[in-house]
Amino acid sequence: MSEEVNEQELVQYIADQVKVNAASIKLVLKHEQTFINSSKENAKGEVEVDSDELVDYVLSRPDIKLDEPTVESILETEMDFLMEKGIAGYED
Repeated sequence: MSEEVNEQELVQYIADQVKVNAASIKLVLKHEQTFINSSKENAKGEVEVDSDELVDYVLSRPDIKLDEPTVESILETEMDFLMEKGIAGYED
């Protein structure tokens, strides 16, 4: 996650949208960051993340007690937040 992102603001935004407690959101985001950090960069220096692989990875962590739709919602809402801030976007 970029230093430009205020983690508290992001977690609150997700909690307001998805209605999940902050601790669970932070855990999902922590595992997401681990997944991204272990992904290889392409020729442009960007990391392409397959959302299905990411969700599967997060759900495979033993400390995640959320269901698949909830994890997907957290990650999608995070992306909405990052897009609103102009930090991230989707590739076609």
